[in-house]
Amino acid sequence: MAASPAAPAREPSGRRWLRYGLALLFVSAGVLHFVRPAPFLRIVPPALPAPGLLVLLSGAAEVVGGLGLLLPATRRLAGWGLLALLAAVFPANVYMVGLAGALHIPAWVLWARLPLQPLLMWAVWRVAIWRG
Repeated sequence: MAASPAAPAREPSGRRWLRYGLALLFVSAGVLHFVRPAPFLRIVPPALPAPGLLVLLSGAAEVVGGLGLLLPATRRLAGWGLLALLAAVFPANVYMVGLAGALHIPAWVLWARLPLQPLLMWAVWRVAIWRG
């Protein structure tokens, strides 16, 4: 009798729900880049070219990456892509702190938001890349 292939290890439910939450977060944020681009356009640093194109590309990357987290075949690649995206958009988050008054958002809120980027990066790493 031939040995059956080993069943894949079952993903812990906490990691699975974190993955679903991240997928929802990235897909939702990505869609907002298309339906309400104005807030994203305001935070593109002026040194960068083609803000409209950058907003659309980053939105598309968020949607594709978020959906990619849901499929085992694309999860790892999606994770690396989302990590690169999160690193790439961090300057816009820093730039946004300087716009606090113009955006009518308290500066402390924008400063408090900055540490969320590494936390998101850790979460993406945990659900998509880490093999533990």
